[in-house]
Amino acid sequence: MSSSVLYDAPGPKAQVRNRIYTVVGSLAVLGLIAFTLYRMNATGQLESEVWNIFNNAGVRANIRDGVLTTLKVFAAAGVLSLVLGLLLAVARLSDHKSVRWFATGFIELFRAIPLLITIYALWVLFLTYKENLGIVGENSAFWALTIGLTVYNGCVQAEVIRAGVNAVPRGQVEAAYALGLRKSQVMTMLLLPQAVRAMLPTMISQLVVTLKDTSLGYIITYGELLFAARTMANNIIVNGDNPITAVVIVVGAIYIAMCLALSSLATWIERRGRRTKKGVAVAPAGEPTVEMSEIEQALGKGGTGGAGGA
Repeated sequence: MSSSVLYDAPGPKAQVRNRIYTVVGSLAVLGLIAFTLYRMNATGQLESEVWNIFNNAGVRANIRDGVLTTLKVFAAAGVLSLVLGLLLAVARLSDHKSVRWFATGFIELFRAIPLLITIYALWVLFLTYKENLGIVGENSAFWALTIGLTVYNGCVQAEVIRAGVNAVPRGQVEAAYALGLRKSQVMTMLLLPQAVRAMLPTMISQLVVTLKDTSLGYIITYGELLFAARTMANNIIVNGDNPITAVVIVVGAIYIAMCLALSSLATWIERRGRRTKKGVAVAPAGEPTVEMSEIEQALGKGGTGGAGGA
């Protein structure tokens, strides 16, 4: 019986049980979908008038603006969180105790504080001192959301990068120091490239979390996708009711599509990294630079001398 790394291959009885569980689970999922469709039809959520609202140019424009606003915050927070995570990881691995303790305290503090509290506190701070900070209009909500996402996800990315650095075999580090490299050179030329490459899928997975956490902007009335959907669902009335279910389904599908696109990017980068050539190619043998007769004469003289010396 063959076995895998995680568990033994199922035997005949286990295979039968797995088939039964698969059939039962599939029937349960199909039943749940059928019940959901039945309830939606009973409450009028499947009527054409409800879904025709997405043919309205204004509704499509609101969804488009919400998607673009969400992507703008995600792009800013994603890049800044990677930069902050790299700096915090390097600081936590520093030989200076003060730097290491500061980075450790910063990471543990903002990982412990709920992200929503951080975003809300920053929003109140920017609203209170927006004139001194030069923040006008909706920028206070934008920067509160961006900085909150940057700080929290930067702390998580720092731990991911630190784990990747610590996963590099210690012998490589000792060999680098034996060659006379400084710690900064070891970090930039040896440790960080391998750590980022090893932890790249995890880092991009955290970026997916960053993308989903942009929806917290609706709490501070920032016009991202969820806030736009909530506003439309509350202001549009179809057949005497708000089309909340239809809007939630469409917006949820958009979030799923964006997250799947980012996950596909992570898979593509991982596969591309696996195809990268590793190791050093063996150089082809070249022509000898010394004639064979000269080599034979040298060997003969050496042998004679060695005999005479003996």
